[in-house]
Amino acid sequence: MIELKDALTHLTLAPAIGGSIVNWQVIATGQPLLRHSDEHAVNSGLPGKLGCYPLAPWSNRIAAGGFNNPDGWLPLQPNSRTDPLPIHGSAWQQAWQVVSQSADEVVMQVLCDTPFAYRAEQRFGLRDGELNIALTVTHLAEKAAWHGLGLHPYLPRTPGTRLQAKASQVWLSDAAKLPTGLAPVPVDWDFQQLKGLPDGLVDNGFCHWDGQCRIEQPDLGYALECQASGADYFLLYCPPGLEFFCIEPVSHPVNAHHLPGKPGLKLLEQNQSAHLSFKLKYLPTVGAGLLANTVAQ
Repeated sequence: MIELKDALTHLTLAPAIGGSIVNWQVIATGQPLLRHSDEHAVNSGLPGKLGCYPLAPWSNRIAAGGFNNPDGWLPLQPNSRTDPLPIHGSAWQQAWQVVSQSADEVVMQVLCDTPFAYRAEQRFGLRDGELNIALTVTHLAEKAAWHGLGLHPYLPRTPGTRLQAKASQVWLSDAAKLPTGLAPVPVDWDFQQLKGLPDGLVDNGFCHWDGQCRIEQPDLGYALECQASGADYFLLYCPPGLEFFCIEPVSHPVNAHHLPGKPGLKLLEQNQSAHLSFKLKYLPTVGAGLLANTVAQ
C-alpha cells in the first residue's frame, strides 16, 4: 500500500491491484470520500471492490468479439467472471509499479502487451483536500491501434446523496448493456440541477458533458466538486439497493469501436499518447467543519 496525506484527507493506493485507489477519506471525521474498502475487499484482489481503478486502453464493453484496427481484425476474449463481453481494457488487471513518490504525489505505471503493446501511467496528486488523477496511455506497438480511456470511481450513496452533471443526450442500452441509440435525457436522469439519484437501475452513457460535476453528501457532511478533461462522456451506474454509485469520466461511449465514426476513440501510432484527468475537491459542510475543528482540538 502507498499512502498520501494532506491537511484534510488521506489517500491509500494499491499498485499491485490494478493501480487502484483503496480509500480516500477525511482525516478528522473518517468519512469516506470514495466507497470504503475494508480488509476483505483488499484481500479479494479485485479492483472492482475498491475505490477507483483505471480503464485503458478502452472503457466498458466491446461487442462482436473484437474490433478492426487499420491492419485488420483484433480478436478479444471475455476478461471478467461477471460479464460475457470483454470489458474495461487490460490495465486494471495488471500489477502496476511505483515510478516515483513525494510528499504529495505518486506516479505509477504498467507495461502491457494485451491486446497490443502499450504503457499506462497514473499520476496522483493530493493537496489541500483536492485529489488529482492524471491517466496517460502511450501506444508501443509498431502498428497503430484504437485507444480510449476512463476512470471508474465508486462513491458512497446515502438517501441524501445528490448529483449535478450536465448532459444533453443519453445512450439507451439493450439487455447486453450495449448502446442501441441516442435519446434526450429523461426527466429522472436529468442532472442539469442538483437532484437525488433515481430509485431504478441506471447503467448508461451520457453525452455532451462539460466535464464538471458536483456530488453533495449531506448525510456525510461534505460535497465534492469534480472536473474532468479528455472526457466528453460520463457513465452513470446506480445499482438499486446498494450503498454506492459510479460516475465515470470516459473518453468514449460504450462499444465505440463499433459505432459510426468511432466517437471519442483515438488512433495512436507508435509512441503517441492519449490523456484523461479527473480532479475531485473535498468541501466540508458547516457541520462537518465544526466537527473537524473539535476533533483537531
